[in-house]
Amino acid sequence: MEYLSDRIKSLSVSQTLAMAQKSRELKEKGLDIISLSLGEPDFNTPDYIKEAAKKAIDDNYSKYPPVQGYNDLREAISKKFKEENGINYTPEQIIVSTGGKHSIINVILSIVNPGEEVIILAPYWVSYYDQIKLAGGKPVVVETLLENDFKVMPEQLEVVITRKTRLIIFNSPSNPTGMVYTREEMEEIANVVRKHEGLFIISDEIYEHILFKGEHVSMASFDFIYDRVITVNGVSKGYAMTGWRIGYIGAPVWIAKAVNKLQGQFTSGACSIAQRAALAAIQIKDNSRQMMRDAFLRRRDLICKLLKDVKGLKFRVPQGAFYIMVDISHYLRKTDGVTRIHTSDDLALYLLDKAQVALVGGDAFGAPDYMRISYATSDDLLVEAVKRIKAALEKLK
Repeated sequence: MEYLSDRIKSLSVSQTLAMAQKSRELKEKGLDIISLSLGEPDFNTPDYIKEAAKKAIDDNYSKYPPVQGYNDLREAISKKFKEENGINYTPEQIIVSTGGKHSIINVILSIVNPGEEVIILAPYWVSYYDQIKLAGGKPVVVETLLENDFKVMPEQLEVVITRKTRLIIFNSPSNPTGMVYTREEMEEIANVVRKHEGLFIISDEIYEHILFKGEHVSMASFDFIYDRVITVNGVSKGYAMTGWRIGYIGAPVWIAKAVNKLQGQFTSGACSIAQRAALAAIQIKDNSRQMMRDAFLRRRDLICKLLKDVKGLKFRVPQGAFYIMVDISHYLRKTDGVTRIHTSDDLALYLLDKAQVALVGGDAFGAPDYMRISYATSDDLLVEAVKRIKAALEKLK
């Protein structure tokens, strides 16, 4: 008899991680699986960052680090916020955590009470929904449209905000759509937040350095809602450091103190060696970020060109990150004579079986008629993957 808590029983498994696990298991069995499921750069961490980590080991950074992060790292993050984002966060307002995901759940647990509402914009990153549930909050999903580049309209927010709404989670560049809001579009959203006292906004900016068009705008750079914004960022995507697990927030002091208090009871400080590596990543300027961004742009153009030749798929060209959200509704309720496709998850499993390509169904992102494709892999693998996908889809009638 298993005596699991209602909390864990109500929690969904991360579909991106689940599909990645299935891919690994099939590869271990000798199958030629191409995985386009994980949001992970295929580049290695730049050498100067690895050297900093090696030096940290030699310098005996092996003791408990401060819960909120080393002071010099928080000072470097403070400088980065000011120079790159136009935001003034003192080191006291910055908390370093074990990845951006950890940073987000820290904030939600710190300011959302059971029964309070949190607005998320579909398609949304898979973990937002369940992190809200874990805190006892109520996810309020606002759907966006492909025809509008998956961007929310201010009036859509106005109609769902109630006295119980505590938080909006905002993400640009977006995972899973790759769309980027303009300064004018963000200011309209900021003005909605300004009207409602006690309403806060998490601005998830983890993909800020992977931008193909326009400028990256930080929500907290709008002075009139600066004290209502929690900025979340990290080193995973822009520096190819997913496994190092370092994220951070910039926030009003009272929220930073709350997160520090919470983290002190959960994880304490993030890994000491990873923090020293993150310090080098943020402080030292080389061409690695630009090189990776240029490669992602080339791959974006390639996969868009390839997908245009696949019958029935609809999409918008992403402006950032390394994902493309594809409308697959044309293939729902179709069959190859053996398997009938009812949902996007069915289609993902079908493609894993027939094409040996791993994708993630849109149900996990609050977008049941879509699939997310990550193009954070080599040009050759993208060409082969789309070739396989096209052949498998042609069997569905």
